[in-house]
Amino acid sequence: MSRVHLYLRKRLEEIRDRYIYEIYERQKLPPWERFLLTWIVLFAFWLGITGDITPQGLSLGLPTTGIIAFYMRDLLTDDIRHSKHLVWKILYFAFLYLPQYLIIMAFRLLESNIKVAKHAILMDINPGIVRIKTGLHSNTGVTILANSITLTPGTLTLDVVKKLDGTYLYVHWIDVETLNVEKAGEIIKGDIEEWLKKVFW
Repeated sequence: MSRVHLYLRKRLEEIRDRYIYEIYERQKLPPWERFLLTWIVLFAFWLGITGDITPQGLSLGLPTTGIIAFYMRDLLTDDIRHSKHLVWKILYFAFLYLPQYLIIMAFRLLESNIKVAKHAILMDINPGIVRIKTGLHSNTGVTILANSITLTPGTLTLDVVKKLDGTYLYVHWIDVETLNVEKAGEIIKGDIEEWLKKVFW
């Protein structure tokens, strides 16, 4: 392949990535929704930490978390997909998405623990570092995916590298079944990535 073809290919990839980025920029939440969501999350965290639901505790917690939410709204909610009404998003996340994630992680933890126990007993491990690709673009989505992979026994996310053609995770795998990027990704990521795509871009 000539240098001209390589240059044109690179330019086309850059244009495609810029187009994808612009689409995701349009999917971001409006500022007031970011503020409200951040306030709700911080206030729930405040209640969980203090356990104070007296009028005095609430009168202290609401304005304090509101001030923090005003300055942190872009930090916590910048990567959330824009979809439908705010109330719909909160209810959907609380009663559908969050339970889905907990169920997925519970099954993956159970499955991984059984596999690691089997490998420890039989001593038939084949450790190695594999590279997997993710379709997630946002920092929050990639971070949650990397941490979810690390939480399951037998896998440990070592590094995240963003390139023109996508984001790659380098994962230490206790029993390498394949070095193929796509097949390894399907086994390691499971349903976690598909769940994250519903919430994050």
